[in-house]
Amino acid sequence: MREEPLPGGNVAAAVVRVGDTVRKPVTAATPAVEALLRHLESAGFDGAPRWIGRDASERYVLEFVPGAVAHSGPPMTLDDLGRVGALIRRLHDAVASFVPPAGSVWECPLPAEGREIVCHNDLAPWNLVLDGERRVFVDWDGAGPGTRLSDLGYAAHGFCGIAAGNDPDLDARRIVALADGYDLVTPDRLRLPDAVERRIRAMADLLAAGAASGEQPWARLYAEGHWEHWGPAADHAATHRERWRRALTR
Repeated sequence: MREEPLPGGNVAAAVVRVGDTVRKPVTAATPAVEALLRHLESAGFDGAPRWIGRDASERYVLEFVPGAVAHSGPPMTLDDLGRVGALIRRLHDAVASFVPPAGSVWECPLPAEGREIVCHNDLAPWNLVLDGERRVFVDWDGAGPGTRLSDLGYAAHGFCGIAAGNDPDLDARRIVALADGYDLVTPDRLRLPDAVERRIRAMADLLAAGAASGEQPWARLYAEGHWEHWGPAADHAATHRERWRRALTR
C-alpha cells in the first residue's frame, strides 16, 4: 500500500500513513509505549490510538485516527476546555493502574517531577485529533513517569494558550475551565499555577540547553524561534500565578 508522510511533529522521524494505520520507527522506548497503549485500550480509554503491532520493516504500527488536529482550529471555548480537562482526567484514572514492564525505558526530554503515574508529557492541541465526538491524544513517544499535576500543568500551557502579553484574567478563566473539567481537588488547585510555570520553564530551559549543546531537535527549534515563545511565557506564568491561584480557589 502507498505510504504517505504525515506532516507535523518536531521529534519523531519518518512517520507515515499506510491505509488506516500509522507507521513509526522503533526506539528504545517503544516496548514501554506499546505496553502503555495496550493497557489504556484494555482499561476502556478510547482517547489514545490502538496499538496494532510491528510491520515487515520493523516499524511499530498504530491505528490512524482521522480528523482535524485541534491546533489547526480556533482557540478552544471554555466548554471545550472543560471537555479536554475531563478527557485528561479519564486518561490519568485509566493509567493509574498501569505497571510498566521491568526494565522499561522512557524518552521524555523534560525532567520528571515524580513517579505518581506514567504521563503523556505533551498534552497539547498539536497532539489532539478531533474525530467526530471522539478526542484522541497522539504522539506517545515522550511518555514517561511524572505526576497528574505536571501533566495537567503542561496541558494548560497549550490548551489555555498561555503566552506573554495575554490578559491574565482571561488566562485565569481558561485555566479554571480546564481544572473544573478535570474535577481538580482544592489542594491541587492551589498547586496548579506553580506546575504550569514549572513545565513551561522546563521546555524553555530544554530549548536553551539544546542551543548551547547543539543537541537536536532542540537546537533547531531554538534557532527557529521557539524559545522566544516559551521563555517569555514562563515569565508571564510566574508573574500571574498568584492571580490564577485566587481564581482557582474562589
